[in-house]
Amino acid sequence: PPAMFASKARRGAIGEKREMLTETEIEAHAARIRDDGYTVIERAASPELVEGLKAALLRIEREHNLGTAKTSFEGFKTVRINNLLTYDDLFWEVPLHENVLPVVERVLDRECLLSSFCSLVLGPGQEAQPMHEDTQLIPLPRPHVPIICNTMWALTDFTAENGATRIVPGSHKSAAAPVPFAPCDTIAAEMKRGSVLIFNGSLWHGGGANRTDTPRIGLAMNYCAGWMRQQENQQLGIPIAVARSFSPRLRKLVGFGLYKNLIGHIDKCSPVDLLDDAGPRPVVGL
Repeated sequence: PPAMFASKARRGAIGEKREMLTETEIEAHAARIRDDGYTVIERAASPELVEGLKAALLRIEREHNLGTAKTSFEGFKTVRINNLLTYDDLFWEVPLHENVLPVVERVLDRECLLSSFCSLVLGPGQEAQPMHEDTQLIPLPRPHVPIICNTMWALTDFTAENGATRIVPGSHKSAAAPVPFAPCDTIAAEMKRGSVLIFNGSLWHGGGANRTDTPRIGLAMNYCAGWMRQQENQQLGIPIAVARSFSPRLRKLVGFGLYKNLIGHIDKCSPVDLLDDAGPRPVVGL
């Protein structure tokens, strides 16, 4: 990744935002994830933010001469850009979004971590991804409490024809993981640009096939329980100079903090002390 993000200057207010979710709406979305394994927040992001994120992705892909993935799982006609927080400060708004993060926190808790953050641009002709679930490598008996909460941001309309994420409602309650290429009944998580699909990481899912002549552009941002190891190594992957510019909440999300005021400490101090000039500050109670 680059040593510093491309656009240091903030852009100010990013267009008109929809009203923030009410407590009742947050609880309703969390209940749908509990019962069905997923929910969709319609128009979560403003059109201006969506267009800014889309333009940033296309610019990064062009400037860094990024090609398509090289495996059948990641997609031979799919462009993935990992570690997005290092490329442009506009991406910093995504993990903290006021219409998404409160739902994730209700599914996990406020001490959750940002596990991975990448773009998924499915080109024309991309075949469907094998069905999978994102807790398969974790040695816990299924079903289990939520430990991963995934979000898929639609920067273009997601349709059954252009590769909308395929899901199996209720499968997060299954005692088994899916067999990758075995047939199963799925539905397409269709949604308009600016909408966000949030789902339990144990839900069976996979990218759909793009049978159109235009790319399907999305952001995949996944959170995990605060006691888990993150999928992407945020502390080494994000340059310290960039992390120092993060807000306190984003610092904690990427891992510069403690879980239950204990797990992750350095000589009884929080790792956030590495980002400040105040020096080590022992945490009371450790």
